[in-house]
Amino acid sequence: MGEISIKINIADRVYPLKINMEEEEIVRKAAKMINDRIKEYQENYAVRDKQDLLSMSVLHYATATLRAEKKLAEGDTEASETVYKLDQLLSDFFSK
Repeated sequence: MGEISIKINIADRVYPLKINMEEEEIVRKAAKMINDRIKEYQENYAVRDKQDLLSMSVLHYATATLRAEKKLAEGDTEASETVYKLDQLLSDFFSK
């Protein structure tokens, strides 16, 4: 596929982007998520400054990303340990 030009609105600012066509849905969904988070913070907290709202949103998503990466890494460790234990059991079984 090729590159396309789109305009994304985040926090009442328009950003022209050139992206791969297959990424358009993801980029638009990400912008919507950011705007929804900003709106939620605006409604629930006494914060009106767009910079503060953007910073709070970025912190939210960065924290979520780090949690997901940590969980994934822990899952990889657990899977490796399980494979190692199964390998040991099979080795013990076939060596008898």
